[in-house]
Amino acid sequence: MAKHPTPRILIVDDERSITTGLSELLKLEGYDTSETSDGKKALQLLEKDAFNLVLVDLMMPGLTGLELLEEIKRREWSTEVIIITGQGTISTAVEAIKKGAYDYLTKPVQPDRLRTIVPKALERQNLILTNRRLEQTIKSMTRYDDMVGQSDNMQQIYNLVDAVANTTANVLITGESGTGKELVARAVHNKSNRARAPFFALNCSAFPRDILENELFGHEKGAFTGALNEKPGCFEMANNGTLFLDEIGEMPADTQAKLLRVLEDKRFRRLGGTKELSVDVRVIAATNRKIKQAISDGKLREDLYYRLSVMEIDLPPLRERMSDVQLLLREFLKLFNERNSKAIKGFTAEALEILGSYSWPGNVRELKNAAERAVILCNEDYIQPRHLPAQIARGDSQTAKGEAVDLGKPLHEIEKDVILRTLKFTNNNKTKAAELLGISLKTMHNKLNKYLSENAGDSNS
Repeated sequence: MAKHPTPRILIVDDERSITTGLSELLKLEGYDTSETSDGKKALQLLEKDAFNLVLVDLMMPGLTGLELLEEIKRREWSTEVIIITGQGTISTAVEAIKKGAYDYLTKPVQPDRLRTIVPKALERQNLILTNRRLEQTIKSMTRYDDMVGQSDNMQQIYNLVDAVANTTANVLITGESGTGKELVARAVHNKSNRARAPFFALNCSAFPRDILENELFGHEKGAFTGALNEKPGCFEMANNGTLFLDEIGEMPADTQAKLLRVLEDKRFRRLGGTKELSVDVRVIAATNRKIKQAISDGKLREDLYYRLSVMEIDLPPLRERMSDVQLLLREFLKLFNERNSKAIKGFTAEALEILGSYSWPGNVRELKNAAERAVILCNEDYIQPRHLPAQIARGDSQTAKGEAVDLGKPLHEIEKDVILRTLKFTNNNKTKAAELLGISLKTMHNKLNKYLSENAGDSNS
C-alpha cells in the first residue's frame, strides 16, 4: 500500500512562544511544521511550497490573518486555514469562517482542541484535492466508460454519474431518442459497487402488459396456460445489481403501481405465487418523454416519478454538443473499419463540414448509422460527401414538423399528416420515424392501424 505524505502545516503568529509551542505539539502528532512570525513571509512560503494547512493569528502587523486568508482564497489554493484569535476578536474570527476559514482556535490554545480540529481540517483539504484531481481527469478525457464526448455538457454528465454511482439512489435518465440513455445507465452500474453483479436492461414499450409483468416479476409453475416451469423475472436475476427500465413512460399504469410497491418495500411476488421475495436491486429508468407532460397526460405516475428521480440525469441532444461530433466520428470509424475489415483513414474536409452543420434529429444513433453506411460504401482512403446518406448530404435535418400547418385544421388530422410525412421522409422506416417524432414504435403501429381502419371505414361508406 502506498504511503501517504506527511501533512505539512504552516504556523503564523507574531508571538514566537505560540508558533514554537504549536509546532512542538503538532510534531508530536506526526505533522511536518514550518513557522513564521510575519504574514508577508507566510505568503512567500505558500507561493514557494504547498502546505495542507495554515494556522494563522487573526491580528498581526503588516499582513493580517484575515488578509492572508483572503489571498489564499483569491488564488484558489487548496490550503485550509484555521484562525487563531484572542477572546476579544471572536466575532471577527466568525466572519473569517464565512470567508472560507475552516474554524478558529482561541488563545491560549487548548491541546485537546488542537488535536481534534487539525485532522478534520486536513480531511476536508484532502477531499478538495481529490475532487480537483477528479475534475481535471474528467476534463482531459474524451471518453467515459462507453460514452464519448469532451463538451461541457458531457463533462456535467460524467460528474453526475461519478456523484451518484456509489450511492443507493434510483436514477431517472431523460433525453431524446438516440442520445445514449442506456450507455449512461451502464456507466452508473460499472462505476458503482454493484459492478460485479448483474445488469439487466428491459424496454418497457416492447411488451404487452401481461408479458411485461412476467418479464419483471417472473411466474410460478402453473400460473397460466403454458407455464410448465417456474421462471424468475428481471428483479430476481438482477438481485444485488442494476435493473435498467427503458421507456418507463410506456409502462401500463397498473404495472407502474406494482413497480412502485417493489421500489418502496424491496419485496414482490411472482405471477401466480403466494410467497414474497426480497431483493436488493438498484433501478435506473429512462424516458424520452417530457416529464411534466407525461405526468399530466397520465403516462407516468407522479409518485413513481418522485421515487425514481432521486437523481435525474438529462442527456443533451447531439445538436447541443456539436463539438463532440468529430470525436464520435473517430470512434465510429475505428469500430466500423474493424467490423468491415477496412482501413479508411478519415473524412474529407467537405464531408466533415456537412456532418458538422447537420442538426442530427436522430442524435448519436443517427450519427452512428451514417458513419456505418459511409464505411460500407467507401472504397477509398477518405469518406466523401457522396458516401453520406442523401438527407444528410442535402442538410435535411428538419422532419415533417417543419411543414406548414393549415389554421383551423383538426389536431387529429395534423398529427396524421405529420406522421405520414415523417414516414415518407424515412422511406417508410417506422422505427426511424418513431425516433424522429419522439414516440414509441408501439405507438407508431397503433396510430397507423387506426388510420388504416379509418380509411377502410371511409371506403365502405
